[in-house]
Amino acid sequence: MRQKSLDRVAWLLPAMGTGGISFQHLLAEFSRIYPNTTTFTGQWPGYAAGFEQTFIVEEVGATHYIELGKATNGYTIGFSAASPQIVSRLWQFKPRIVFANAFTTWTAIALLLKPICRWKVIITYEGGSPLYESPSSSTIRYRARQWMAQLCDAFVVNSQAGKSYLLDILQVNPQRVFARPFLVPSVKAMMQSSAADELPQLDPHANRSIFLFVGQIIPRKGLKNLLAACLQLKQQGYEDYTLAIIGDGEQQAELETFAKESGLAQQVKWLGKIPYRCLGAYFQLADVFIFPTFDDIWGMVLTEAMAFGKPVICSTGAGAAEMVNNGVNGFRYDPDRIEQLAAYMIRFLDTPDLIQKMGVESTQIMLRNTPKSATLCFFEAIDYISDR
Repeated sequence: MRQKSLDRVAWLLPAMGTGGISFQHLLAEFSRIYPNTTTFTGQWPGYAAGFEQTFIVEEVGATHYIELGKATNGYTIGFSAASPQIVSRLWQFKPRIVFANAFTTWTAIALLLKPICRWKVIITYEGGSPLYESPSSSTIRYRARQWMAQLCDAFVVNSQAGKSYLLDILQVNPQRVFARPFLVPSVKAMMQSSAADELPQLDPHANRSIFLFVGQIIPRKGLKNLLAACLQLKQQGYEDYTLAIIGDGEQQAELETFAKESGLAQQVKWLGKIPYRCLGAYFQLADVFIFPTFDDIWGMVLTEAMAFGKPVICSTGAGAAEMVNNGVNGFRYDPDRIEQLAAYMIRFLDTPDLIQKMGVESTQIMLRNTPKSATLCFFEAIDYISDR
């Protein structure tokens, strides 16, 4: 039997900004089995609280996002420019296996060097926005992805939508695709607050249902439509609830004005940006989590709420909507249908017993989707390529 401790594994994650936290607990779990693993990145935010020194990371140059344009209620159009220094670092490290994140320049470099360095390349794919996945959006991008898909040895994909893209659009052999949600949270990472942290408080004893939004306050995240749904609630006589908003962003001033002018000052509580290590306290206090995004490749914040046993209202604009069993642990809705979002909020207000019932279902789903179980897909991919 092959000794896993002898396998040198490289992870290529060009950007590990705030979103990189989602990989840290996976890398910690992975490195327990494959300790000779190094993660290379061009954007390193530091270890998340509770995960210090649990995996090896090396910064390589700097990764910058080059914005080419904006999309209405969608991701900006552009690309990540990562450092070519990765060539020499990989040459020195000499991995046997390379996990390359998505279809980036670093992925292309790993594939070009593959015949010379004789390593195996597994692409990890979180999924994509329709803006980027459509072959008609860019012939060059589509052809480049086809080329990378042909040359890599296997894929580990986070969502069923991502799997469908690989199989149906890029025509990848199904045997080479290993699908399982791996962008799942670590409750531990969000429960690292200390007595020194001064945090805004929500009153769990106010006898009001608490709806929670967590995310950037930008058009793509759909918060304006959520506030519009709150206005519909007010017009129907529903005022005994709180909408807690965690986050900041370019649209905040506009939306604060909208909430005030709509007479929602008593319902909406702006909590600002909260350190990731402290988010767990707010998930615990909330009753229902709402994710009104127009376009999210995944949306790990949804699975974070579910891991804390919360029912969810999630728009179909989120890849993570596939984690919502409609009517069981929450509700899915079209992000443009404000009246449908309002109706689901009213459903929880009129039938508060649903909160606990659906929250239990969320817990059960996430017990099957932990960081430890998520790593199994990566190990399966390694076993697959090792037999070839």
